[in-house]
Amino acid sequence: MIAAADAGPALYTERHPYMRYDTVMSRVPASQLFFLAVLCALPVRAARTLELYFIDVEGGQATLVVAPSGQSLLIDAGSSGFNGRDSGRILSAAKDAGIKHIDYLLITDFQPDHVGGVPNLLQRLPVMTFLDSGKSIDYPTEYSASLAKGKHSMVAAGDQIPLKDLDVTLVAAAGKVLDRRGATNPYCAGVQTRSGENTESTGVVIQFGKFRFADLGDLNWNQELSLLCPANRAGKIDLYLTTRSGGESSSAIWAMAPRVAIMNNGPRKGGNPAGWKNVMASPGLEDMWQLHFALANGKEANAPDTLIANLNENCEGKALKVSATADGAFTVMNTRNKFSRSYAAR
Repeated sequence: MIAAADAGPALYTERHPYMRYDTVMSRVPASQLFFLAVLCALPVRAARTLELYFIDVEGGQATLVVAPSGQSLLIDAGSSGFNGRDSGRILSAAKDAGIKHIDYLLITDFQPDHVGGVPNLLQRLPVMTFLDSGKSIDYPTEYSASLAKGKHSMVAAGDQIPLKDLDVTLVAAAGKVLDRRGATNPYCAGVQTRSGENTESTGVVIQFGKFRFADLGDLNWNQELSLLCPANRAGKIDLYLTTRSGGESSSAIWAMAPRVAIMNNGPRKGGNPAGWKNVMASPGLEDMWQLHFALANGKEANAPDTLIANLNENCEGKALKVSATADGAFTVMNTRNKFSRSYAAR
């Protein structure tokens, strides 16, 4: 029998902990050639998919990424309290995905709506490795204590998270952005920097074949401009999760040319009209989906009801689920009404 390859690469303990990982090839004995010929004659298996779950944590963040290999990455864990509401919703998504542990938990910043839910999560799902920028001067005691329950690595812009079949690149962390060339961004003209905002948020771009997804966490206005101006270092993307729960962003994001945007807002948090309208104005945007109807916005600054996972303030916490294939095609499904829309490869 052919020995199975390692489940994944060993982690380094230094500042830049990851490196690319090559599959070790084995020579097939002649005695197995007939068996392989039989396998080749079988019908081709359906294409594997990347699964993304945008979990309703009422305006914070919890995004579950499940690679075709079955490995998992959870980006943030929502808030604490509410009788374990957010961890329960993460567990529901994990059950739907068929996973029983989280391989990597990436904390984009140390605010309560991103990191507060970690202790509750660990009561329901084990976490193998914790990833964060390690820069918070107000490190939450509860999160710090949780780190003893798994491995812990600090990450920096340019690092990669080793999920099989995916390219997972951190494009921002600890106030710094990815250092690489990019195409000149024509939408930077006239955009001014701002002051007084947190700068430490971590952002990530996940690529599966031709499909690209950007989650920039709570990346603030100035760091957003550093990443995207005067050159777009993030590149073109297919799916964009709005920053700061759908808060105001600059026209610089238009250079990423997202086909679809998802707003991780709550009924009364995030999703403000200026932020919503700026994302909607992105050239080539086909649809905006939302986790909640933004109560203060009215119909003119909300997506159609069919594209909103939760319409009422007191809701069941329904999620939005995305399935993507390596050719760049993807489907978004609203778990509240089972409505889905597919976006063809291009």
